[in-house]
Amino acid sequence: MGSSEETKGSNGTPVEDQPTRSGVRLVSLVGFGAVLALMAIIGAESVRVLHSIESENVEVTRDYLSRHHALDRVRSSLYLSGTLVRDYLLDPDQGRARSRLAELQEVRAQTNAALDEYRGDGLSEDVPQLATLRAELAEYWTTISPSFDWDAGQRRSLSYRFLEQQLLPRRDAMLRLADRVDGMNEAVLKAGGLRSAEIYRSFRSRIVAILTITLGLGIGVAGLSITQILRLERDARLRYQETVRARSELENLSAKLVDAQEEERRTISRELHDEVGQSLSALLVDLGNVLATVPEENIPARRLLDTVKRLAEQSLQSVRNRALLLRPSMLDDFGLVPALRWQTREASRRTGTIIELAAEETADELPDDYKTCVYRVVQEALNNVLKHSDAQSVQIAVHQEKDRLLLSIQDDGKGFDARHTRGLGLVGMEERVRHLGGVFVIQSKPGQGTHLRVDLPLRGESSGLYG
Repeated sequence: MGSSEETKGSNGTPVEDQPTRSGVRLVSLVGFGAVLALMAIIGAESVRVLHSIESENVEVTRDYLSRHHALDRVRSSLYLSGTLVRDYLLDPDQGRARSRLAELQEVRAQTNAALDEYRGDGLSEDVPQLATLRAELAEYWTTISPSFDWDAGQRRSLSYRFLEQQLLPRRDAMLRLADRVDGMNEAVLKAGGLRSAEIYRSFRSRIVAILTITLGLGIGVAGLSITQILRLERDARLRYQETVRARSELENLSAKLVDAQEEERRTISRELHDEVGQSLSALLVDLGNVLATVPEENIPARRLLDTVKRLAEQSLQSVRNRALLLRPSMLDDFGLVPALRWQTREASRRTGTIIELAAEETADELPDDYKTCVYRVVQEALNNVLKHSDAQSVQIAVHQEKDRLLLSIQDDGKGFDARHTRGLGLVGMEERVRHLGGVFVIQSKPGQGTHLRVDLPLRGESSGLYG
């Protein structure tokens, strides 16, 4: 029979299930760790990519604005150069003409510097528009340079044709070329935006992939966790049911033991009363008869018989007291209240403690288990009070209502900590009361006495006996 049972470890878990559960715990820990790691990767990657996109946008915008400003200076220089050349050619005053020429040379230097700055912002001579613009600008200055050496007569005779055929067409051509370069600058800006968009799309793809993996792993871990939780819940429910069954079996066993104890006490009490008591009573009768036949002058014999008779009487009284303590016959013959009165009277007589009993409204037809329960609770409570509490008085009240029986036992003794002190006597009383579906409450504090209350619900056949 034992070989078919499941081997269990020290914690009650089947041995073959322990490695499985350890594996499940390991997988769960690894899974949760992986989910957290993936979330950390997502966070770090998001910060990195967003920083990269931001840096790229800032860099592209900065380059665009720098080249745009440089190209604006080139345009401005070209417009200004045309104006200065025109003023130089048309001004009849030689001094002012030379001043315009000096300004023109300065504008030329500024134009070349702006073009160099534009090239230094990431574009090289390999870009066709930029190379063409630079060549056209050089040819523009080469074209207008001979006019710098003209005298006043040459400026007057050649200026209109030079402006119309050389200067203005070349300047307009370079302005158009500058516009194309500006368009190329905008294209560079758009290319930077496209790079940022490509970075974002790549980032989005990676994030979607990582999120998919994280979600799948999270669902797997959650499913494993839910399965494990359901399994643990099922095991806990089974353990709880086993505990409830074991507790119920223990309570039934305890009740059976109490019933067996009461039956054994009843049997022993009857045997002591009927057999030993009757034998001692017969012995006393025989001793009386023998004593009556002994002559008065035989003093030693009569004295010996008197001694034996007194011992027999003491033994008979002791047997009767023991029988009453085990199971008072009056509890079965006369009911609960007379048995309680005898019990309190005997306890008060032995110890000198004042014990008051109030039980006028209690029916005599209570079931035997109720009478036994109340009698034993009172008996055990009085024993505890008289042994441990140093009480001067005890009040006992038994009151029957329509559907319940109430018992109250209160003393003025030294009390105790009811929350932490539970002797076998209290446990036994509580088990008797709970077996009948009742409520057992004990209230006590050090120095404040003890109050014990019992509330027993009466069964249908019992509740109709009174009221």
